[in-house]
Amino acid sequence: MHASSTDPPPGPPRRPGAHALGSLGLDAPAPDPADASAHAFPDGGTWRTEVPSCEGPEAVATVLKEAASLDVPVHRISQGSGIWMLTDAQITEMAGACARHDVELCLFTGPRGIWDVGASTRTPSGGGGLRARGLDAVAGCVEDALRAAELGVRCLLVADEGVLWTLHRLRASGELPADTTLKVSALIGPVNPASYSVHERLGADSLNVPSDLTLAQITEIRRVSAAPMDFYLEAPDDLGGYVRMYDAAELIRRGAPLYLKFGLSNAPGIYPYGAHLRDVALDSARERVRRGRLALDLLARLGADGGMSPPGSRLPGTLQRFPLPERN
Repeated sequence: MHASSTDPPPGPPRRPGAHALGSLGLDAPAPDPADASAHAFPDGGTWRTEVPSCEGPEAVATVLKEAASLDVPVHRISQGSGIWMLTDAQITEMAGACARHDVELCLFTGPRGIWDVGASTRTPSGGGGLRARGLDAVAGCVEDALRAAELGVRCLLVADEGVLWTLHRLRASGELPADTTLKVSALIGPVNPASYSVHERLGADSLNVPSDLTLAQITEIRRVSAAPMDFYLEAPDDLGGYVRMYDAAELIRRGAPLYLKFGLSNAPGIYPYGAHLRDVALDSARERVRRGRLALDLLARLGADGGMSPPGSRLPGTLQRFPLPERN
């Protein structure tokens, strides 16, 4: 088992290869205390875990079973194809399985980007990116959100700033449950402290930043915002395929509160998912959990595995928001 936020604080983590390199006169500079994040989750933890790309009840069950087998604590399971690609029965089964294991389920809202009629995303410029084009697409995302909430889902994934603000307003008005959390997708992840702060104020409860941000850039973000950060420790190929395993301890130190996402590079894409992709989806789900085990083992070897949020933790704490407009 791994240390939780209730354990006594450990000593400073060991840097990879530090003793051997020091014997050769290749010591790294000591970490600057000013780079450390001053923030944490409301439960006192500095990091949580997420397994992404779980595209249906079978994938969720596979992750939960593998996580129990490999002793990998999972705080959140997320899906990428979209709520509209799931039946009510599938959503209910996924939500129930996650609830029984004290795991947050996060489902992606509606039509966006290349799953729409617009062709600009296929041009060299990328057009407007993978966002919701027009009011119809926003309406589809809202319909997805309301349907998922009625079926017990309390975390919604968004890839459009307008959709984020709209869902935040619906949450504030009571159309969505007050404990609904809104997660910003890596498809529009902010890359600087100013944009990160804007997304927080639009209603984001956690934000997936691109995995190519430097450690210094993570620190810059943390100096202006306490909103939880989602970070692919290993990114899918279409998001760069970056593997940041040896940065895990420093990412936690600088980026807390942080979700370590156990992605998978060098793997086939499965969005939008269907039964024709069943074998690769389940195999990759198992491998994501194994990658998580490797990351946790590395943190333990370095003495950096303390401070994990208790199982079942999900809320982000008090965050900064733009004032809500008055309703006519």
